[in-house]
Amino acid sequence: MQPSPPPRISLANLPTPLERLDRLSAEIGCDLWVKRDDLTGAALSGNKVRKLEFLLGEAEAEGADTLVTCGAVTSNHCRATAVAAARRGLASHLVLRGAEPDLPDGNLLLDRLVGAETTFITHAQWEDRDALMAQIADGLRAAGKTPYVIPEGGSNAVGAWGYIAGAGELSQQADAQGVDVRRVVHAVGSGGTTAGLALGLADHAGVEVIGVAVCDDRAYFEEVVRRIQRGCGASASFTILEGYKGVGYAQATADELAFYAHVARTEGLILDPVYTGKAFRALYEELRAGRMEREGATVFLHTGGIYGLFSFASELDAVL
Repeated sequence: MQPSPPPRISLANLPTPLERLDRLSAEIGCDLWVKRDDLTGAALSGNKVRKLEFLLGEAEAEGADTLVTCGAVTSNHCRATAVAAARRGLASHLVLRGAEPDLPDGNLLLDRLVGAETTFITHAQWEDRDALMAQIADGLRAAGKTPYVIPEGGSNAVGAWGYIAGAGELSQQADAQGVDVRRVVHAVGSGGTTAGLALGLADHAGVEVIGVAVCDDRAYFEEVVRRIQRGCGASASFTILEGYKGVGYAQATADELAFYAHVARTEGLILDPVYTGKAFRALYEELRAGRMEREGATVFLHTGGIYGLFSFASELDAVL
């Protein structure tokens, strides 16, 4: 790993709280905590903000005036990038997978509110997303702009530093609060958070980093995370847990939505149907079934995503 982190700017409200989930701990029969990275901000919230502190740090050091990135129409990363760009006086251009809706809501509404340019592509075109972003960047350069391209999810060696630093913050809080952390569970959708957490916790013997796949599969994410770690010049162990993406990415069943409502009513903890809901359900089911060790404390990294709930309004209404 490089001896010092890349340039960093301040975007997130840090440190985020480390809180015990008392009622769910009693329900499952374990010591369950949550690292509240959903509280890094309001519109600028979630795990992507930690990555963006380093990505924008590098972008600004290079004199960039426009950020180019990609994601689904409902992307938390794209929304956070667009908001961060506006905050820093930069423009943004988002390449979004999916059809443009007649009426934007959730993250897309916020993208529009802060002035992001958008290009909508099909699922087939998504395979060429990096080339498409490169074309957009070339067009911006031809127009006299200085673009900075951020990969899907902000997941590269620069972005991984967000959770190398975040792991240190978690360790300090756990020590101060007397929490015997044995495992950190989180959603994995592009691999950068997993890569950074594993590197940041590599010196903490006995702490397992567990990423729950919300799309693709274990083999895919193992390769992605290792590639990001190689970009950081180091490697560290992690586990990818699959079997909880349900019917598909950004889709939720009535049973899943009912579970998210149960968590909300039990602890006041709001999960989203795309990332955190699926990851927390994996944690809950694995602990309850005894497939995940209960010794010591289990920490759930809440990576945000509350705006993703709004596109599930009709399905949630039926459940509630």
